[in-house]
Amino acid sequence: MTSALRKTAPAGPGSSAEPAVRPAERGTLHRLLRRPRFVLPLALVLLLCAMAAVPQAFAGWFGHGDPHQCSLEHSGQGPTSGHPFGYDVQGCDLYSNVVHGARDSISIGLLTTVLTLAVAVVLGSLAGYFGGVTDMLVSRLMDVFFGFPMLVGMIVVLETFSVHSILSVSLVLALFSWPVLTRIMRSSVLAVRGLDYVTAARELGAGPLRILLRHAVPNAIMPVAVLTSINIGGVITAEAALTFLGVGLTAPAISWGVQLNTAQQYFTVHPGLLLFPALFLSLAVLGFVLLGDCLRDAFDPRLR
Repeated sequence: MTSALRKTAPAGPGSSAEPAVRPAERGTLHRLLRRPRFVLPLALVLLLCAMAAVPQAFAGWFGHGDPHQCSLEHSGQGPTSGHPFGYDVQGCDLYSNVVHGARDSISIGLLTTVLTLAVAVVLGSLAGYFGGVTDMLVSRLMDVFFGFPMLVGMIVVLETFSVHSILSVSLVLALFSWPVLTRIMRSSVLAVRGLDYVTAARELGAGPLRILLRHAVPNAIMPVAVLTSINIGGVITAEAALTFLGVGLTAPAISWGVQLNTAQQYFTVHPGLLLFPALFLSLAVLGFVLLGDCLRDAFDPRLR
């Protein structure tokens, strides 16, 4: 009788039943690491992140590696020894510029996603757990952003900044990116707050903040976390689009968007100015999106 009661008793906040999903998650990661569909985009993402972290090392593989060492006498020249992509219109090594462009583009993608995730976790958790007026206010605020043209809004806000830096562009991108992840986080917390271990913690006297931090958020954040990789790819594309339109980063900053903006005037004569930055940009976005798709498929029980 006693043993039967132990098996059916609800799990308390400190019981070993709470982290029961963690071994399954570890098993899922082990299975993912054996799948080429996951390993290949992961390797590509890690390579691009390493390129963004230490561009000098990668840029030095085929030449001097300095994107600012330019000579007009090489303007527009094609590939030569030590310069596999040739030169841009200012006589700078195009390969070095493309490699160094990874730093600003990926930095904006990562910083924007971190800011977006922080806002989504806070607002989504509050709306999902407390409901009522809190949920109504957060939901109506999300509806405002969903109904506003994102591109137009980002252009208008960016025009108010005197300096377009990595931080300012990231802040503007995060301002218009948080509603999607916030809605997902809210739905996930709504599903978690009625589970047995949350009810048990509440009955044992745990306060709302403790329940959120120790029980609701850790068990509800996985759907949002697996979508962050897809979000990084979308942010990198958005930054390139804004910079291409002339409202994002500006020279002397080096990003793939800046290079695409410059190339639009010369790509008919020098197609490499457009081709190589666009190729690296596409690979980065493809890597993050494929990685996010694999993670979503692996951790979503409906897709298993």
